Order: sequence, then C-alpha cells, then structure tokens
Amino acid sequence: MRRSAGLTLALFVFIAAAEANAAGILNFYNWGEYTNPELLKKFTRETGIKVNLDTYDSNDMMLAKIKAGGHGYDLAVPSHFIIQVMVKQGLLQKIDVGKMSNFKHVRPGHVDVNFDPGRKYSVPWHWGTTGISLNTKYYNGPKANSWALLFNPPDPLKGKINMLPEMKAVINAASFYLDLPLCNPDLADLKKINDLLLNSKSYWKTIDYGVIEKMTSEDIYASQNWSGGSMRIRAQLPTVKYIYPKEGFAGWSDNVVLLAGAGNVEEAYLFMNFIMAPENAAMNSNYVRYANAIAGSEKYMDAEMAEVPEVTGFKDATKMVFIPECSQDVNEMYTRIWNNLLK
Repeated sequence: MRRSAGLTLALFVFIAAAEANAAGILNFYNWGEYTNPELLKKFTRETGIKVNLDTYDSNDMMLAKIKAGGHGYDLAVPSHFIIQVMVKQGLLQKIDVGKMSNFKHVRPGHVDVNFDPGRKYSVPWHWGTTGISLNTKYYNGPKANSWALLFNPPDPLKGKINMLPEMKAVINAASFYLDLPLCNPDLADLKKINDLLLNSKSYWKTIDYGVIEKMTSEDIYASQNWSGGSMRIRAQLPTVKYIYPKEGFAGWSDNVVLLAGAGNVEEAYLFMNFIMAPENAAMNSNYVRYANAIAGSEKYMDAEMAEVPEVTGFKDATKMVFIPECSQDVNEMYTRIWNNLLK
C-alpha cells in the first residue's frame, strides 16, 4: 500500500518519539533457539527496553500456557495455523500496522495472508518447511527422497530415527506418505494413519526435539526436522542432507502476535517494528537459518543463505502445503492417535 509523505513522516515521528521515551520491559515468549541474542541486545541499546525471553518447544505447549492465563507475556510466536484458533479463543488483541513504519518492508505475498487477512493480528517472523534430515554417510540409496525413510526405512536406518514430538507434524507426514488429505475426518483414513504410526514406531529410536545434538553426535542417522534446523546440523556435519519428500511436505510461517492483556503494549509495538527492519530481519535469519518475509533483508544476509538447499532447494512448489487448522472433531481424533502412539 502506498503511503502519503505526510503519513510516512507521522509514522516515523511516532516511532522515533516512542523509542526516545521508552524505558520499560518486554516479555517475549518464543520457540527455543529461535531468537538471536544479539538482536535483543541491539533492541535494548536502541530503545532502553529490556527483553525477558522465555521459550517453548511446541505450539501445543505455547497455546496451553497462554490459555491458562497468568503468564505475563506480551508477545508470542505461533505458527500460522494457530493464529485463528487464538483469535477465536480471545487470546490475541488486534494490532495496527499503521503504527509500524517498517511494515512497508513486508513482501507483498506475506501481507494479505489467508491465516490473517490484512495482518490484523500478526507480523511475520520466519518461514520454512518440515522435511527430513538424512546423514548420507549411513544411507543414500532408494527411498532417499521419500517419507519412507521414516515410515518404512531401509535396514541401515532402523533404530536410528528420530521424530519431532509435534502431533500435527508427525500426523501430517503420515498423511503425505499415505496420500491422504490433510485434516481428513474419514475414520477409515484415520485408522490407516494410526496403524502406520504404530507400525513405524518400532523403527524409531526417539521422539525428541534434540535433533541437532542427536544428529551431530551420530546417535541417530535420520530425523524429521525443520529446514533451518537441518541447515545448522549440516554446518557441523556436511554429510547431512535435507530431504523434501516426493509425496509432499509442510510449509509453515511463524508470526509475532500481541497477546490479550499484554502489559507492555508500547514496547511490543516497538519490537514488532524493529524486527521488520531489513537489517534486523537478516540478523535473526543469519542466526536461526530460516527465511524471512522482509524485502531488502537479502543484502544483509550471509552469502550462503541466498541459495542454500534448505531454503531454496525444493524444485516443485506444488509439493509444499501450508498446513490448515483442522476442525475440532479432527483435532480430537488426532489427539487420540497421538496419545496412542506415545503409550
């Protein structure tokens, strides 16, 4: 959207005045290993605002804590398919992107998004995919481009596989492998998923978030993983390859939201504006190894981030599916399948 010179000047005056006068705190709830400490230090230097960072390991964990209340957080970073759930449950407050001068840097494709039309509740953080990290030192033969690596693995990988402890990530992967629709309420199809997971569990060593540690120590040879996490593993262990399974894979977008009842709203606005500055978006991308939605950030990015396979390696974009939020009935069935798997 084009802004008039007067409006643009007014926005810069708003931000500059707020930055000059702010000297508070900000309570930020984000995924672990997903915030560059130097980014927070820079924000504090520029604004005088101290950031208290607390972390979580899954959308489920984040959502449960926010719903319970009494958390004291101002901002959180849910994945895209959780945002409307949080809106419906009254857990978010609307934001005014007109108060954030750096919103103009958001790439057009990330502005009017289906999970938050017009960006009434969120600003972008990072986006990526969920696929497979494979140590090709131990296996690089048939099935090396398929979810079969995890669900019907070759002998060298059996007992050396890790899965993410994310209910929907695991069930979505099974759905891709079985060529079933996502968020599918059909009981016969849900039974197929349940049976596949129970049968495959015997091939898995762990269901754990510590993928980087497990793969770099070569305790496991393959793991369901996020693209940026796989890139960080490859930096330590060059034989690890990120696999985009041929059957399809999940794309996701994580976004910063302002929580209902936030006690530090002005500070939250300043931080949301800060992270959309191209140099700041690049600073965090260089640390977490995920793509961002901020135009102009590329000139501040590490050179290797421009063409890394974990970011740009998929050739067929139709195989990437941005995961929808399922109906309550389907979520309840998924929970039953998940609990059954974890017994």
